[in-house]
Amino acid sequence: MNESTNNLTCAEFQALLPELLDSPTDMSQHPHLQYCDNCRALLTNLESIAEAVRHLFPVVEPPDTLWGQIELAIKREETDSATAN
Repeated sequence: MNESTNNLTCAEFQALLPELLDSPTDMSQHPHLQYCDNCRALLTNLESIAEAVRHLFPVVEPPDTLWGQIELAIKREETDSATAN
């Protein structure tokens, strides 16, 4: 973190949240959160919501055959449209 991140207002910090959440850095160590109870609470709430969503919509790995099926469907569609013309 650099000097400019140490003096962020809450609005500035919250505007950066999407970018910060996508980064691999540990958000709890962000300088703004060291002194801002409101933004620390906001981050805690966002993390709780994200965890709840992960439980509601678990990641399902597609079957290994999916790409082959998609490729076959595209080829069929190309063949069908070529014969229709």
